[in-house]
Amino acid sequence: MQVDAVLVLFCVWLAGAAGKMVQPRGHKLETYKQSRSRRETRMDGGVGQKIGSPIYKRSPDMTKTLMTKSEQLLRIEDHDFTMRPAFGGPPIPVGVDVQVESLDTISEVDMDFTMTLYLRHYWKDERLAFPSTNNQSMTFDSRLVKKIWVPDMFFVHSKRSFIHDTTTDNVMLRVYPDGNVLYSLRVTVTAMCNMDLSRFPLDTQTCSLEIESYAYTDDDLMLYWKKGNESLNTDDRISLSQFLIQKFHTTTKLAFYSSTGWYNRLYIHFTLRRHIFFFLLQTYFPATLMVMLSWVSFWIDRRAVPARVPLGITTVLTMSTIITGVNASMPRVSYIKAVDIYLWVSFVFVFLSVIEYAAVNYLSTVQERKERKLRERLPCTCGIGNPDEMMIDPQITGYGTMDINTTGNYGMPENGGRQERMLAQMALNDPQIASQVKPSRGYVNIWIDTHAIDKYSRVVFPGAYILFNIIYWSIYS
Repeated sequence: MQVDAVLVLFCVWLAGAAGKMVQPRGHKLETYKQSRSRRETRMDGGVGQKIGSPIYKRSPDMTKTLMTKSEQLLRIEDHDFTMRPAFGGPPIPVGVDVQVESLDTISEVDMDFTMTLYLRHYWKDERLAFPSTNNQSMTFDSRLVKKIWVPDMFFVHSKRSFIHDTTTDNVMLRVYPDGNVLYSLRVTVTAMCNMDLSRFPLDTQTCSLEIESYAYTDDDLMLYWKKGNESLNTDDRISLSQFLIQKFHTTTKLAFYSSTGWYNRLYIHFTLRRHIFFFLLQTYFPATLMVMLSWVSFWIDRRAVPARVPLGITTVLTMSTIITGVNASMPRVSYIKAVDIYLWVSFVFVFLSVIEYAAVNYLSTVQERKERKLRERLPCTCGIGNPDEMMIDPQITGYGTMDINTTGNYGMPENGGRQERMLAQMALNDPQIASQVKPSRGYVNIWIDTHAIDKYSRVVFPGAYILFNIIYWSIYS
C-alpha cells in the first residue's frame, strides 16, 4: 500500500510540472531583441545585478545625436544656385592661383605638353554666409560642389584633362562665415603648344596654358590672378630630361568670340631651353666622324679600287641612316630645321668624297688611254729601257747624260708618269717624230697628275668643313 501511495504522488507531481511548462493561449513568443531589451531593462533597475559586476548603465552615443545639417546651415535650399552671385549687378571677381606640381612630357611630334597642377578659385558668395562664434571655416568635398555655384573654368586648346579621383575626387570646398569661398582641385591637362623647330635642337620653346570661363563673359565674371605673378608657384623639383625650365610667368588678356563676346583669359607661360648634349652624342658627333672617315680615302692609292669604293659607299649609307633616324622622331614640318642643315651638309661632304674618287679614277683612265695612243705613234724606243747602252744626242733630246734614276725603272707604275713625260719631250724635240705627232696636237700636254687631286682634297675638304662648322655654331648657338 505504501508503494502504491508513493507512485500516485509521483504521478501527480509530474502532471503539475507539465502544466507549468504549457504556455497560456494567446501568449506570443518573444524575439531575441525583445528578450535582450527586457533583460537590460531589469539590469538597469538593479534587478539581477551582482555586486562587483562590470556591467553599468551605458552613456548616450553622441555621434547619433541629431545636429543641424550643413545644407541647412548654409541655407542651400533657400537660394537658386544656378545663378551666379549678385546676378544682375556688377561682374563677380574670381581670383585664381596655381600650384604647378609637375611638368610631365613635352612632345615635338604631337606638339603638346602635359602638366599636373592645383587650380584654386577665390570668390565671395553671400548666399553661403553662416553664423559662427569662432569664425572658423567649414571644409567640404566634391558632394557639396554639385549643389552650389562654382566658376565654370576650362583650359583653352586642351586636348585631354581630368580631375584626379584617387582615393576620392581631389576636390576641396572651403566656406568662410562671411561667404568667402575657396574652391581647389587637382587637375592633369594636356594642352597644345605651337613649337617653332627651325632651330632644333638648339631651340628655345615657350608654351602657354590658358584658363577661361566657358559661359560667363567679362560682364558677368571678372577673372584675375589673385596675387599677380606671385599667384603662380612651382615645385623646385620639377625637371625634364630634354629641357631646362628657364622661367614661369603669368599674363591676363581678353579673348573675343564673334558669337558670344569678350572673355577674361589667364595665361601661364613657361620657357624651355633644350639640352644639346644628347643630340651632340647621338647626331652631331656621329655625322662628323662619318665625314672625317670619308677623308681617309684621299690617302689611299688611287689604284686600290676595292678599298676606296666600299669606304665611300659605307659612309654615304651611314649618313642616310642618321638622317632617317632623326627625322623619324620629328614632326613632318614644311621648313628646314637646324639639324637638317648640318646633316645634309655633312652628307654632301661624304658624297663629294665619293665623287672625288670617281673623278680621279676617270682621269687616270683617260690619261692611260692617251699615253697608250701616243706610244703607238712613237718610233720604237726599246733601247731606252737599258740605261747602260742608251746614248741620246743632246741636240735631239735636249738632255745631257741620262740619269739612271730617270729611266732605270721605266715601265713600272710609280714612275710611269715620269717616263711618259720623257717620251713626249723626245717626240716633240725630234722633227721627224714631231711630224708624226703634229696631226694630234692634243697629246702635247698629255700628262695629268691625278695625285694632285687627292693632295688638294686633303686640304680643301677639311678646311671647308671646319669653316662650315664655325659658321653653323656661331649662328645657332
